[in-house]
Amino acid sequence: MTTTLAPPPDPAVPARRRARTRVGSRATPARAVPLLPAVCLLLVFLAGPIVWAVAGSLTDRALTGVSAAKPEFVGLDNFTRLFADPVLPLSVLLTVVFVVGSAIIGQNVLGMLLAVLFRAGSRVVAGTVGVIVVTAWVLPEIVAAFVSYAFLSADGTLNGVLSLVGIQGPNWLYSLPLLAIILANTWRGTAFSMMIYRAALDDVPPEVTESAMIDGAGTWKRLRFITLPMISGTIFTNLLLTTLQTLSVFTLIWVMTKGGPGDLSSTLPVFAYSQAFSFGDIGYGNAIAIVMLALGAVFSLAYVVSLRRRGGVG
Repeated sequence: MTTTLAPPPDPAVPARRRARTRVGSRATPARAVPLLPAVCLLLVFLAGPIVWAVAGSLTDRALTGVSAAKPEFVGLDNFTRLFADPVLPLSVLLTVVFVVGSAIIGQNVLGMLLAVLFRAGSRVVAGTVGVIVVTAWVLPEIVAAFVSYAFLSADGTLNGVLSLVGIQGPNWLYSLPLLAIILANTWRGTAFSMMIYRAALDDVPPEVTESAMIDGAGTWKRLRFITLPMISGTIFTNLLLTTLQTLSVFTLIWVMTKGGPGDLSSTLPVFAYSQAFSFGDIGYGNAIAIVMLALGAVFSLAYVVSLRRRGGVG
């Protein structure tokens, strides 16, 4: 009887790759069964609306009239009309500024700052300020929108406080509408970033920072060269989440400015809503939604590529 021995592992093949090969060889279709409900939900609630929006953008579907009952296929006419619309470049620019100002800079920078300060401060102060910040996040968006409107309107709380010191404040919602919605969205969403970063900072090994402190590194150097690189994966993930959340903000802007005055705060969600429901052009509104989806894909791809280059993924 001849016994066949398995050949020794090739040293040129990394051990991790050999382990993945062994695990993959044992994989069976039965292992994928628990994933089927999640896949079905993704197909219904994610892929379904996207397919419907793409299909609707290729028709002249309207809210009322003949096109509402029997929409006709028009091909790329809605996109041709959209890219010739002078409002589109302005709306894309406003959306990018809104996302960068309120999500990337506002929520992430302020959230990180609060997380660092809470970690260094006393528990009483951190708990009190934390409750105040989180309260803004747990408010329904419509409530937060009305609170922001009352605070920044011409006769609002902010101008009332400024008048006590002899300063006549402007109508923020009319004079600086984009700044007003950036401040409102930053105020509402900072708590999410703060909690994410507080959890990430708690996972940083204290002995690492203590060693740096013994070597003479100050607070800023420890944060810049040790803490931030160690939580870079969390930072990029939070940037992606807050960016996608901010891209879809509609209620806050609609309640505060309705995209005005003129189109000076008409981000892509507001632009799509006004075209689809104020003017009844559903097909054209779907085309704008596809542009917004493409913009979100660009942001997501940029974050994923940056994270891979820093070694945070795969």
